[in-house]
Amino acid sequence: MKAIARHRLFWPVAALLALVIINTIARPQFIMVTVRNGQLYGAPIDILRNGAPLMLVALGMTIVIATRGIDLSVGAIMAVSGAVALTIIDGSPDPGNLGTVLVALAVALVVALVLGAWNGFLVAVVGIQPIIATLVLMLAGRGVALLITEGFITTVNSDPYKFIATGYLVGLPFAFLIAVVAIAVVALVERRTALGVLTEAVGINPEASRLAGVRARGIIFSAYVGSGLLAGIAGIIYSSNIRAADANAAGLFIELYAILAVVLGGTSLMGGKFTIAGTVIGVLVIQTLEATVLFLGVPSAQSPVFFAVVVIVVVLVQSPRLHGWARDASRAARARRRVDTGTPTGVAS
Repeated sequence: MKAIARHRLFWPVAALLALVIINTIARPQFIMVTVRNGQLYGAPIDILRNGAPLMLVALGMTIVIATRGIDLSVGAIMAVSGAVALTIIDGSPDPGNLGTVLVALAVALVVALVLGAWNGFLVAVVGIQPIIATLVLMLAGRGVALLITEGFITTVNSDPYKFIATGYLVGLPFAFLIAVVAIAVVALVERRTALGVLTEAVGINPEASRLAGVRARGIIFSAYVGSGLLAGIAGIIYSSNIRAADANAAGLFIELYAILAVVLGGTSLMGGKFTIAGTVIGVLVIQTLEATVLFLGVPSAQSPVFFAVVVIVVVLVQSPRLHGWARDASRAARARRRVDTGTPTGVAS
């Protein structure tokens, strides 16, 4: 049991199970999944569908953090990619044409790749601190999105584009399937090839990795490119869900939630070793917590406080230092009991 408790995924999974149990006790229908017209519906399905954008952003953030970096621009990239896609569709004579939608998606993802490459260039080539380099795009990105939409909230009525966020495939939400494919691709690339080991090596000691022949710049650059691409896909899903390009609201604060999901999953902000599975669980914890807040009817003005308190508790429970203090307190208590009962030190009572 102690070995299980020491596993890095133990506390994230425990937190997720605790949230599910609490919600199920409060409303038994929480875990109910129904089938209508061959499609799955229910609170768990809503959590999986609504969590798709955060899942994509958090996956990219995990790889960036593993290189000892940070990407604060993912929300802005989401806003830009959604604005590009919606502007192209809105300007076409037939917004419902599948070909038009595919062109819009391709252009939006290319733009997201370019923005990710810009971050990678500033960090890996120019040598600017990641938090500063990505802060530039974080601040300027939404302005770029507003320029693209000319300061308006662009809305479209396109069934193919709407399908991305609200459609179903093989009985499951299409947005969720996109997230599953992204998880599989990232896990395959990072865990079934040497890239994952090299990424961890760069995060643990960039200078030693360089001296060992590892192309640290290329790995760091590719991490930011991947983060930009995943954020671009997330932006498309978000804009598809509301069928509008809102430069101010798209991806707002999602970079903070993504970092939180990565940390909750057990990946250190100091870089190095990372866990894709932990990030997935961290995202599910956050989405389930948001569903809990909505169910409890916590006012929107107070929900961040509620959310922060729960997250602090979860993070403290995972803290190795807190575990060390608990072990020291337990040993001290046993020692006092031995003294009180007259049991010699080192002899079991």
